[in-house]
Amino acid sequence: MTQHLAAPTGHSTPGTHTGWWRDAVIYQVYPRSFADANGDGMGDLEGVRSRLPYLRDLGVDAVWLSPFYASPQADAGYDVADYRAIDPMFGTLLDADALIRDAHELGLRVITDVVPNHSSDQYEWFKRALADGPGSPLRDRYHFREGKGEDGELPPNDWESIFGGPAWTRTPDGAWYLHLFAPEQPDLNWENPAVADEFRSILRFWLDMGVDGFRVDVAHGLVKAAGLPDIGGTEQLKLLGNDVMPFFDQDGVHEIYRSWRRILDEYPGERIAVAEAWTPTVERTANYVRPDELHQAFNFQYLGTPWDADRLREVIDVSLAAMRPVGAPATWVLSNHDVTRHATRFANPPGGTQIRTPGDRELGLRRARAATLLMLALPGSAYVYQGEELGLPDVTDLPDEVRQDPSFFRAAGQDGFRDGCRVPIPWTTTGSSYGFGAGGSWLPQPDSWSGLSVEAQTGDPDSTLELYRSALALRRELPGLGAGDRVDWQSGTPAGVLAFDRPGFVCTVNTTGEAVRIPASGRIVLASADVTTGGAEFVLPPDTTVWWAV
Repeated sequence: MTQHLAAPTGHSTPGTHTGWWRDAVIYQVYPRSFADANGDGMGDLEGVRSRLPYLRDLGVDAVWLSPFYASPQADAGYDVADYRAIDPMFGTLLDADALIRDAHELGLRVITDVVPNHSSDQYEWFKRALADGPGSPLRDRYHFREGKGEDGELPPNDWESIFGGPAWTRTPDGAWYLHLFAPEQPDLNWENPAVADEFRSILRFWLDMGVDGFRVDVAHGLVKAAGLPDIGGTEQLKLLGNDVMPFFDQDGVHEIYRSWRRILDEYPGERIAVAEAWTPTVERTANYVRPDELHQAFNFQYLGTPWDADRLREVIDVSLAAMRPVGAPATWVLSNHDVTRHATRFANPPGGTQIRTPGDRELGLRRARAATLLMLALPGSAYVYQGEELGLPDVTDLPDEVRQDPSFFRAAGQDGFRDGCRVPIPWTTTGSSYGFGAGGSWLPQPDSWSGLSVEAQTGDPDSTLELYRSALALRRELPGLGAGDRVDWQSGTPAGVLAFDRPGFVCTVNTTGEAVRIPASGRIVLASADVTTGGAEFVLPPDTTVWWAV
């Protein structure tokens, strides 16, 4: 494979270095569930490649691909057995190369996942570490420890797996190894220089292939507190929680990312990295995007904020304030492959990011559309999860026998219902999988998804898909949108209403269930629901966002 350079897109132009990621809209593709080219019921890289024109026409700047590496699939590819190979279910390295090239020709950048916190238990290092036994140098590349108790029969500490149960598994020779996730995902020991060397090599391999950057999985988890101390207490640990933990958000991770930044800066085309970092505060998240570290970090505090004007304003203010001193853009997100889709979250009473009930579908979609226009009006970058542009809800009634989320099979971990946001998306109004592929889909799609398909929504001015297309086109056209680090809030708005100014632009949001009367702010260019224009005053419908040009 020969190196081919990234193609600048978005608001930047070739030859400029304005930081394309500062206002980029990045679309997350979950390859299993995006498009299936070979008809085996599982999405693949050739399927993604065939749908790249759709993403260009949608108006996004870049595509982020969830893992497609060689893997036993114990955790949907987040258990990597070979970081330089493609799993046969997704294709080959030639398919990856062709996808990257086609994306660049269409003006799309490509971001791939990198999974540095843990490997698969089928990774060659770990298999050899087990075979070589205690004292093997390869065991030091993981966290092997002797157990507690008279015969070492108890785990080395009280840490629990994010997926439920102990975070330790005992080997036949009596030693224990750490896995913050599934037992098939042993945690790597980043105190060992060989681990750091290997991942610097992995980054270079994919940068030479032409990728434009990396999404860093569990970016906050690489370094553990010295001595692996007990936590104490009995409260079940959660990935999505905000407590300070000895295995998350340790200060030592930042030296790792400084070394990665130096590699990224060696390559032309403004290559980037974005941190999946669940931290106790937005201020802690900002540490990952200091000028010599990573470029973006997902704003999970924003993702978890309920549909409430006061709460939203607070998290927006705190986020912008935290990013300003480090000169990084805020990075907004509403949905991804690990949380309930926001069209379903907002259909239910506030209850975190894992929801098991469908709730009020009409209410959820109305709020989701309004939340999307709010997010896209904020300064910085935004991420869109595949299918949210169709208004897809979570599938909350999947039969137990089809579920594959590993936490579903382990007690007291995450809720285990992430499969609901991973159901393959519908492209056409008919067919066994609504155009996903000729061989059905690995998770069953609801019958109602025919009307939510790309085919059904294309050309319908009231559809969620056309709302996204219009919003993304306006985001490029209106100079006041995109990059920036502040909003100017309007005073005197009714309770439950947010209104803020950006240059030549006003965004007004009604988070209440009642219509409110407000002064008109200019010329309406887009609204998330039907609105009536005219006159000095304006009636803002319930759960609606309006964009004004002034």
